[in-house]
Amino acid sequence: MKRKILTAVALGAMLTATAACNTVRGMGDDLKSVADAVDDET
Repeated sequence: MKRKILTAVALGAMLTATAACNTVRGMGDDLKSVADAVDDET
């Protein structure tokens, strides 16, 4: 159950990051940040 919640949060964060960033580099940094956060929780 916890893993499903984390996955949903990560997907939401990625969609938000994609909409919020203005450059490809910014999007890459945002996605890396989300991936790091998910790794820390698992």
